[in-house]
Amino acid sequence: MKRFILPVLTAAVLLICQSFKNSSFMKSPASDARPGTWVPLFDGKTTSGWHSYGKMSGAGAWKVDEGALHLDPALKKEGAEGGDLVTDEEFDNFDLKLEWKIAAKGNSGIIFYVNEDPEKYPQTYNTGPEMQVLDNNGHPDAKIHKHRAGDLYDLVPCSKETVKPAGEWNSAEIVSKNGKLDLYLNGTKVVSTTLWDDNWKKLVAGSKFASMPGFGTFKSGKIALQDHGDEVWYRNIMIRKL
Repeated sequence: MKRFILPVLTAAVLLICQSFKNSSFMKSPASDARPGTWVPLFDGKTTSGWHSYGKMSGAGAWKVDEGALHLDPALKKEGAEGGDLVTDEEFDNFDLKLEWKIAAKGNSGIIFYVNEDPEKYPQTYNTGPEMQVLDNNGHPDAKIHKHRAGDLYDLVPCSKETVKPAGEWNSAEIVSKNGKLDLYLNGTKVVSTTLWDDNWKKLVAGSKFASMPGFGTFKSGKIALQDHGDEVWYRNIMIRKL
């Protein structure tokens, strides 16, 4: 019987390796990239490298649609779970570029420095600041100061409004290095601030996040695309470590 042990063990090892190969938690291209090298966070074909917040795998109501990550609320009616989509990997100093478009009257957001501890932090926004994604012409949030597209949500408003109408693609960029944070929308710098200093603490204390002790405190974390219940698309998601 001993002569059969080696083949069985070999088969088992191959099966385990294949299992890891198919896992969404395999290293992304960003894992070993040198600082300054642009790498894709989304391959345009699958949700590999992403998962629903607080889940081991799966993308919930997110699907790949014509080269974009598309939150499709209709999938929830078919039984798909909702929830924000987050990267498998964490980032500290980074430059993130992507494109987004929102449906009429839609709301979403790009959240970063997310600490994925769902028992302690049920939502991504319990820890991560957000660059707002919004239909300024149709969503009621646009009537609230610091809640418009491109704003650092509920903290710092845009210095200039450059957002395009619902249904059109917008280019966004988030640059964070050693606490210096800059947000760009359609090629224009719209927000510039500093994280984690005394002024930052004052901003948080004067916001809706004041009651969330973990908010805006982490210097490394995951990137999330928000499921706010409205149809939204993200594509050409690239990052480089700084």
